[in-house]
Amino acid sequence: TVTPAHCIFEHIYFAKQNSTIFGENVHELRKKLGRQLAIEQPADADVVIPVPDSGTSAAIGYAEQSKIPFDMGFVRSHYIGRTFISPDQKLRELEVKLKLAVVKEVVGGKRVVVVDDSIVRGTTTRGKMRALRQAGTKQIHMRVSCPPLRFPCFYGVDFPTKEELLANNRNFEQIKDFLEVDSIGYMSLDGLLSCAILPAEHYCTACWNGKYRIPVDIAMNKFAAERCQMQMFDDLSESEIDE
Repeated sequence: TVTPAHCIFEHIYFAKQNSTIFGENVHELRKKLGRQLAIEQPADADVVIPVPDSGTSAAIGYAEQSKIPFDMGFVRSHYIGRTFISPDQKLRELEVKLKLAVVKEVVGGKRVVVVDDSIVRGTTTRGKMRALRQAGTKQIHMRVSCPPLRFPCFYGVDFPTKEELLANNRNFEQIKDFLEVDSIGYMSLDGLLSCAILPAEHYCTACWNGKYRIPVDIAMNKFAAERCQMQMFDDLSESEIDE
């Protein structure tokens, strides 16, 4: 019997809120994740804000469960794409500045819960937290609606190498310090899977626990082909110079 291994990260990040995948509406599942996150990782705060757009549904669920008011502390430009997929760090940082603007009237002088769907490298998240500080936010409590990403994906998701993942070699205190927030809280893997309608074994969880359902060559990652191409271009350039 073949057991499917659906990518649950589709629900968490990639899919649009109005999509129905693996038999479940994305918006409704993300709200469930937010409610579960509020149970597992409560915070004493004045307002709950999302990192739009993929964090919005989870933030609504967090606010519903915690009874903390929901508001939009970030305004997003929809002309900028997904930042963690951009290949260059400086480009990612520039995209964050262009992509999100802080609403000072929402966050100024307040204790804020910031709900996001995931944290990959952490550098763009830190930029967002610094923007909140500059807007006068009193406290920042970061809450993430999936577990810490510790392992790369070899099945098609554009994750960086293991060494670049924020949670790969840091504990929670170190992650908190890196992001420059007052507290950090992640969803547990059991809590995540309990929110989905299919049995736990029907989902791939390799990016969180390193248990790859299909054997992979760890030496192969998303940069392998790129490095090969870059070396070919370097070799070609050197040969042209020699000539």
